[in-house]
Amino acid sequence: MGRKIHPLGFRLGVNQKHYSFWFAQKRDYPKFLEEDRKIRTFVEKYIQKHVKSVSNYGGVEHIEIQRKTDLIQIDIHTGFPDLLIEEQSLGISQIKHDLGNILGFESRNLRVTLTGVTQPYGEPKILAEHVASQLKNRVPFRRTMKKTIEMAARANGGGIKIQIAGRLNGSEMARVEWAREGRVPLQTVQADVRYCYHPAQTIHGVLGIKTWVFRDN
Repeated sequence: MGRKIHPLGFRLGVNQKHYSFWFAQKRDYPKFLEEDRKIRTFVEKYIQKHVKSVSNYGGVEHIEIQRKTDLIQIDIHTGFPDLLIEEQSLGISQIKHDLGNILGFESRNLRVTLTGVTQPYGEPKILAEHVASQLKNRVPFRRTMKKTIEMAARANGGGIKIQIAGRLNGSEMARVEWAREGRVPLQTVQADVRYCYHPAQTIHGVLGIKTWVFRDN
């Protein structure tokens, strides 16, 4: 069997960082960890539900959470923050109110900010969500991978690799297909490699999508 390591954990402390910043006592650590998971899940589902313009939606790249004594700072990094602000049904105050009900906090103890991503299609999570949306709409996977690589090549000067596993195009037997453009040095710790895994629920089953983006700075 192959021995594989997570690309982000492999580079943590070198060119990758944590997305949660807080300190907790041993008894509080599981509770804070579960709250962080609930926050990220709620924000991603809430934005996907309320933003109807999928063609312009850049997706959520990552969510940073900082905890202080009586304040939780949530920084949402998204591809098109202006699109979220323009949505009348989606507001920061509404997100704070719903999160407060879920976590049991008051809205004044939560602070939510939106931060724009410079190159949305240079981020692996946004690319993986784009591939998943295309596969759900029954677009052939080879065409989807080709178009996604072209989008990433225009936004990124390094390399990209996309891998899709499952019952591709509804075939009886599951298989793995991948495509790569440029260099993606996975065994080099100093290489700035971004990675994301995203599942896509289709009528034929679940497809696993993996994306690697190498930034050659």
